[in-house]
Formats: sequence, structure tokens, C-alpha cells
Amino acid sequence: MTAARPLYSGVIPPVVTPRTPDGEVDLAGVEAVTDHLISGGVHALFPLGSSGETPYLTASERDAVLASVVSATAGRVPLLVGANEQTTSRTIEEALRVADFGADAVVVTSPYYALVDDAEVREHFRAVKAAVGIPVLAYDVPVRTGYKLSAALLADLAESGIIDGVKDSSGDDVAFRQLALQTRGLERFSVLSGHEVVCDGALLGGAHGIVPGLANVDPAGYRRLYDASQRGDWDTARSEQDRLARLFSIVNVPDRRRVSAGAAGLGAFKTALVELGVIRSNRMSAPMASLTSEESAEIREILHACGL
Repeated sequence: MTAARPLYSGVIPPVVTPRTPDGEVDLAGVEAVTDHLISGGVHALFPLGSSGETPYLTASERDAVLASVVSATAGRVPLLVGANEQTTSRTIEEALRVADFGADAVVVTSPYYALVDDAEVREHFRAVKAAVGIPVLAYDVPVRTGYKLSAALLADLAESGIIDGVKDSSGDDVAFRQLALQTRGLERFSVLSGHEVVCDGALLGGAHGIVPGLANVDPAGYRRLYDASQRGDWDTARSEQDRLARLFSIVNVPDRRRVSAGAAGLGAFKTALVELGVIRSNRMSAPMASLTSEESAEIREILHACGL
């Protein structure tokens, strides 16, 4: 039996959104990050996701960021673009706008703020799919939405042709494995893991691709990990994942008494990109705190220790 072919696979980083030292969106930085990722061998890009600080962006900033990514990408890799709002009608409006900008697919959460059940979530995805002319991937991120998309619901949406894939950032590895099992025979359906440090395990368990925020820092490392997995060279994949796990310790550098959990991870990624010469500022979106020069120095040491 021939294995089913996913719609999207490989390394698909969620693109960070640089800001200038005075807090403006750094569009030149967006283009530099895009080139850095594509040069690192990624298979697609995921702009306007959580790692892009999208909830902090104004509508005009979102448009400017996406236009910059589209321009810098120049069709070299597909763009899976976040289109997330609180309700179905607002999500459809956002999805249609990013499609007009050139998105190849939209990545959509369940509604949030409003209290929903599975029936309403199913109708939400059905309505979005009916309204847009491009693939729709469900984004399972309960830490942001307050609602866990069950494997059973996602499998039903997949089998009904309502969604074309899932980007899983739930942290629920059991549910992820069940989803991979239940959708294994579906053609043109993608199961993508948002893990950072167990990507080898996710790929061994049936993930078609990985969407790690740390790939902003080391896209080539994640590409080596993915390629090894596709060859069945799990020793090499594990070794590369071990190095990336050590690199991921940059997120533990920020002082959590001063920096929130969300700002610590994204701030560490931005700081690493500054140290690598990709962008010029690690400024975070207000009101999040940016990392200090002392924290930058500690991250610099970790980068060097991990071969960057």
C-alpha cells in the first residue's frame, strides 16, 4: 500500500516579527528573517502565528508584515498564514484578506473569548473552509484559545474535507499520536507538530512536518534533523535533536521575575537573531519586556556552544 501524501511537510518555521529599537515593525528585519529561513533550507513558512506576536500587531502592521514576507519569499516556498480572530465572521474576513495577499493556506484556531462546544467549532471550520478558496489548517493551541481540539473532532473534520491539516501546539502527545493514527490514510492531509525539542519523536510517530519557533534561530539544524528522519537515520536525527534541545535552553535565560513566559521564549529567539546578525533589535511588542545586554551575552555563549 502506497503511503498517503501530505499537502505540506518538512520544516515550517513560525516567523518572528522584528521591531526597531523604537518599537516600530522592522520590515527590513522581516525580509532578513525570511531570507535567513529560506537559506536555511525550510520547506514553507508560517507568518502571523503566535511566534510572530500577531495578537500584538495592529491590522495595518499585520498587512505590512505579510506583504514583506510575500515579497521576500518571491514564491520560493509556500506560505501558511495565520488567520485568527475571536469569532467565525471575523476569522473569515481575516482569512480572505491574507489570501488576497498571497497566502497558500490559512492556519485557523477555534473561536476564543466566546464559549463554544464541538458542534460550534465544527461549524466554525466548515464556514471558513466554504468562504476561502485555499487550504485550511486547524491550529490546536489551547493555551491561547482555552479550548482543546480533540483528536476525534479533528479526524472528523479531516475525513469530511473541512480541514486540510493540523498544526498541533497542544502539548498533548497522546492526542497527537491518536490524530496521526486516525488520519494516516488520508491523501493531501498534513499533521504538523509545533514541538521544539521532541521533533524526532513526533516525526517517528507520524508527523509530516515540524513547526518549531526555535527554527527561526537554526533553520539548517531542523532541516538536518528532518532529512535524517526521512532517511530513517534516527541516530543522526536524535543527535541533532539533542543539540537543538541544548540550544533551546536560551529560553531559560530571561529573568522570569521581570519577563513573562511568552516574552521569554520569543525574546530569546529575537536576541539570538540579533547575535547572529540577522536582525538589529530584540525589541518586543508592548507591553512585553525585552531582554537585557546581560541576558544577550548569556545567549551568545549558548549559541557558540551549540555551533552557531
